[in-house]
This record gives sequence, C-alpha cells and structure tokens, in this order.
Amino acid sequence: MTPPDHHRQPQASAPSPPSLTRSPFESDSFTSATFVTVGRGPALALTVVWLVTRVGMLALLASDSLGIGGVGNEVRLLYRHWYGFFADGTFPPADPTWQYPPGAGLVVMAPGLLMPWLGYTQAFVVLTLLADAAVTLGLAVADRSRLTHGAWYWVCGLPLLLHLPLARYDVQATALAVLSLLLLKGRAPAAHRLGGALAGLGALVKVWPALALIGTPRGRTTREAWTAAAVTAATLLAVLALFFSSSLGFLRGQGARGIQVESLGGTALALGRAAGLWPGTAEVRYGAYEYVGPYVSTLGHLFLLLTVAAVLWLVLWRLRATRWSEATPLDAALAAVLLLTVTSRVISPQYLVWLLGLAAVCLTSRRTVMRPVALLLLPAAALSSLAYPVLYAEVVTGTPLGLAVMAARNGLLLAAAAVAAHRLWRATVTPVQE
Repeated sequence: MTPPDHHRQPQASAPSPPSLTRSPFESDSFTSATFVTVGRGPALALTVVWLVTRVGMLALLASDSLGIGGVGNEVRLLYRHWYGFFADGTFPPADPTWQYPPGAGLVVMAPGLLMPWLGYTQAFVVLTLLADAAVTLGLAVADRSRLTHGAWYWVCGLPLLLHLPLARYDVQATALAVLSLLLLKGRAPAAHRLGGALAGLGALVKVWPALALIGTPRGRTTREAWTAAAVTAATLLAVLALFFSSSLGFLRGQGARGIQVESLGGTALALGRAAGLWPGTAEVRYGAYEYVGPYVSTLGHLFLLLTVAAVLWLVLWRLRATRWSEATPLDAALAAVLLLTVTSRVISPQYLVWLLGLAAVCLTSRRTVMRPVALLLLPAAALSSLAYPVLYAEVVTGTPLGLAVMAARNGLLLAAAAVAAHRLWRATVTPVQE
C-alpha cells in the first residue's frame, strides 16, 4: 500500500540536491523563487491540475444542485447572517448554530475586506481559494528537490469532497495547521515560534489545529512553539473580548450537542433502527441532523469518555516516545486529529478537509509512517461527498444505501485511526529489535 518512490538518483555530473533534512522555511525568505527550484515542468503540471479542479469545484458551487442541494447556504445565509452581528460588535447572541471558538469570527468577518468589490459569498470563496493555494504552495516547496507526494495528494484529494470545501471555513483552519507543521520542520527558532503562533491562531479558529504541536521534539523546539502558541491565543482572545461582546458564548451550546447522523455513534443508532432494536428518529438540532430517542444521551456520554481516553493515550504517547524524526510531528498531528475525529459525536464531511491536509503534510517527508493512513483517507473522502450532499436524504432516513455509505465511510475512518495510532507508537515508542 506504500506509494512507490519515484525519486531518481542524480547523475554524477549533476549538482547535489538540497539536504532532505532542511526545510525551505529555514531560508531568510519564503518567495516564489523557492517554487522554481522544484522544476518548471512539475510546477506547471501541478498548477494546471489545481486550476482545472478548482474551476470544477466552483462550477458545482455555482449550480449547487447536486444531491439535496443548498451546500452553499451555509455561506450565503448563515455566515452572512453572523457577519451582520460582528459588524455590530457582538458575537451571535443566543444562537444555537454558533458552535465555534471566537477566532472563527475573524474568518467570518474577513470577506468584509473585499465586499466593496464583491458580494459576501464571492468574497468568502475567493479567500478560501487563496488559503487553498497557500496550502498547495507550502506543500510544493516543502522539499525543494522535487514536487512532493503531499502537494499532489492535496490538489487531487480535496476535489473528492466536491464543492463543500469552498462553502465552509475548514480550508482556512487547515491552512493554519499545515503551514504551522511545515514551519516546525525547520531548524530556525524563528520558524518554530511562527509555527507555534499559527497553531495558536488555529486553535482559536477551530480548536483542532492546536494538535499540530503535540509531536514537537522535546526541549527547545517545544518551549518555543508552545509558548508562541499560548501567547498568540491569549492575546487574540483578549483583543476579541475587548472589542466584541459574548465572545465565549459558544461554550453554552457544546454540552447539549447530541449524536449527529454522520458520526460513528450515529451509524450505530441507524443500524439499530434498521434492525428494529432502536425506536428513535433524526431531527434538525443545532443546524444539523441529530438522533433523538432512548439511549442517545448515554451514547453521547460514552463518546465523550472515548474522547477523554484518546487524549490520555496521546499524553501517554508523548511521555513514552523516545525516538523523533523530522516526520514525527507530522505523523503525531494526523494520528491525534484522527483519534479525536472518530470519537466525536459530530463527524461532518468537512472534517475530511482537515485529515486530507494533515495527510498531505505527512507525505512531504520520506520518513513518514502514515502512507497507509493517507491511502485510507482518499476513499473516505469520496464516500463523505456521497453521504453529503449526494445521498444525504438516504443517510437521514436510514435507507440500506445510506447505511452502507455511512458504515463504509466511518469504517475507513476507524481503520485509519487505529492504523495511525499503531504505526506512530511502533515508530517512536516500541524498542527497535536488534
């Protein structure tokens, strides 16, 4: 299952390639000149594929009629509605659909910078594409001797989610995590601090980007990155609290969340309902379909305990790990986000944006142990787009086809999480056999 290594040894007369242990982010500046070093042919091919696929995603968003349709309503209606509150200096008050950390308000407000020339939706999509391009460029120059598997993985993998990534702000959050990890690959303390700052900013935007720091090497790198993350997050939180009211209002709605139909728990309930063992139904709550009925609350608490167990396992791994490579921070970030994803009560399709981005970062290193995980995530992404929006009505009503799609998607995610945890532990904790 490991992708073949296409790297050719240089001819004797050719100049030596750049060191594989040195990141492009260690240089004094990160410019387009760095991109040229990967070769004009591969760079042009990647650019053409990016343009073609993104035009296709834009076309799907423009029609927005695939499956149940209305994928873009999140931006057109909900985000635009929230933007009005931010313009008045407040976070959405008493709005059960506002489930995001305060830094998410910056993403919702950002289209206002372009609104003198574009409508809100158009401005949001433009900024999303810019974040997508930043991820692509960062991955492409992660190893200046070649275009990495990671760059191609991201460019070709994201369209598997159809037009959904353009209508959610997860690409922006993923960009913060991806660039943070790429900076942490460098040796310069300034790169570590900037990487930590981006992770801290990402934590206030979507929480999970904080996990980009879980695998930083012990010692100076960890101190630099974690301190920068904490200072950035605290400073931004203070600024938002100073200029906007109700900045922490999102916390009130978190405990009331139930089991969403796309989660592993939702799949278990759907199978129970299909077998006649569970009499519950699916209803719209907090802007998404959740199951209501007996045992839902108990199952929700069980998944919370599983999330706690996943966190404790990650802490144990951090304490027990003895071997670090340049790929360890990347691999650890993907494993951590996968573990917290499969134990979540909510596994929305856009979660796959995060996982594809982190898998792409792992593939920028030849020493990664996450190649099988990356392969598992590609069909999981394709099945996610089938589940929403193509077959969402089937998923909600629990038809055999809807059940099969969700069981396959969640089975792949569960397998990916198990493989990621096993391979991370074996690579960093298990003693090497003599």
